[in-house]
Amino acid sequence: MVDDSHQANGGATAGTPPATLERGRPVTDAELLRRADWIRLQTVELIARAGLGHYSSTFSSAEIFATLYYHTLRLRPGEPDWPDRDRFLLGKGHVATGLWPVLADLGYYPKEWLKQFGKVGSPVNDHPNMKLAPGIDFSSGSLGHNLSVGTGMALAARLSGRDYRTFVLTGDGELQEGQVWEAAMAAGHYNLGNLVAIVDANGFSGSGPTSQAMTIEPLPERFSAFGWAVREVDGHDVAALRRTFEALPDSASGQPVCVIARTRKGHGVDMMEKQPQAWHLGLLTPEQQADVVAEISARMEFAAGSPQ
Repeated sequence: MVDDSHQANGGATAGTPPATLERGRPVTDAELLRRADWIRLQTVELIARAGLGHYSSTFSSAEIFATLYYHTLRLRPGEPDWPDRDRFLLGKGHVATGLWPVLADLGYYPKEWLKQFGKVGSPVNDHPNMKLAPGIDFSSGSLGHNLSVGTGMALAARLSGRDYRTFVLTGDGELQEGQVWEAAMAAGHYNLGNLVAIVDANGFSGSGPTSQAMTIEPLPERFSAFGWAVREVDGHDVAALRRTFEALPDSASGQPVCVIARTRKGHGVDMMEKQPQAWHLGLLTPEQQADVVAEISARMEFAAGSPQ
């Protein structure tokens, strides 16, 4: 099983402010996979506590979260407003359930906060609120805004002479919002090489397959047409994600990067992969929850016992 202590993952021990978590922190691909499954287990627990939540959308993002927060992003959890931190904006904000345990694990706030998930007045809820929770660079609710805000943050970095990168995770359903494409056009126009858009392309939005609501493919050609460099990867292949993020151009370069992560909604849980839309929003029965936890835990235990 994953050791989620702060000391083990590069955060701080109790009472010690965490140091800067630099970009490209050493971690094995096996550990990143275990982290992704740990995120899934934490998501199941938080949704059970809240009584409702987004399983399948969060599960398609789990490897992306793990790779960004345990390897890629430059962060300072003890100083969440540190000016030189890399920014991360969650466009598909309904998957914040998978982000909250990561931020708690890294030391942004006490793990006890997670016990209040989904409750009235809690700083950790179904969508992130930048005014309530440390580590949230911008809020989410109605989708489609975060790439615009991320473009502004990247431009601000350029104008102020700072070298931080801004990462924005969007869903492919979110790309049906016209504002996203206005932001894509602006980022290309301003040559924002410090901006990285990650599309969790799982093929579904809340109402069904994205292709039925509004065609967004071919995504590589569309982003390329706006002046972006495009990288297309398997979003559940942590080695491919890690290499892609490691190979990002210098933040002073002149071309924004779009990482199209091809994923499966509900990935990691067999019944959810077979019925991804049914588990976009819902609640497992106690029996279903036991089966899901057993499936994920067995995979983690097998991986832990395999040669690295």
